[in-house]
Amino acid sequence: MRESLRGNSDPFRIFFFARTTIAVALACLFGFYPLLSRQTMTDIHGSADEVLAQGRGRILVFVFVRTDCPISNRYAPLLQEMNKKYGQQASFRLVFPDKTESTDKIRHYLREYNYQLPAIRDLDHALVKKTMAKATPEAAVFDAKGQLVYHGRIDNLYEHIGQSRRAATTHELAEAIEAASKGLTPPVSATEAVGCFISDLE
Repeated sequence: MRESLRGNSDPFRIFFFARTTIAVALACLFGFYPLLSRQTMTDIHGSADEVLAQGRGRILVFVFVRTDCPISNRYAPLLQEMNKKYGQQASFRLVFPDKTESTDKIRHYLREYNYQLPAIRDLDHALVKKTMAKATPEAAVFDAKGQLVYHGRIDNLYEHIGQSRRAATTHELAEAIEAASKGLTPPVSATEAVGCFISDLE
């Protein structure tokens, strides 16, 4: 009798294990899906107008970064916090202007710093030219009408390369977003960004 019960329990154990494995796999897939959906990557060529047109009606925030720029990397947590804070009013995009950075390298960077933001490879420097960006990290804010209302540093944490404050005392990017969300002109329209220079600028 015991042998009979043991034999009949094997299929049940196999079924239970298979069902549990599938359930765990589905939970992982759907739990990770929101992260994947935010980590989309787009290559743009020639013109930034299409990117701007897609965001018309919302505030667009472009932040130029490089995977090998230590100053860009240091701002990763802050940019994530700003995306959570202002995500209802503004759409954030990371822009990679270095033409030598591969898609795989950028995807690894996004995972490493837990970025949940769409990324753009600016292969022809279309957005670089549109925003007058010169360094990474550098931010550009377009209002709901598609007008560039701010470009420059995120804040004044870095006064010079290799020289930083304990904490920033001005917050130009945040102020620009808040002003644009109210239909106002930011108190400052342009600042000089401190970081790694964008190569091949024309």
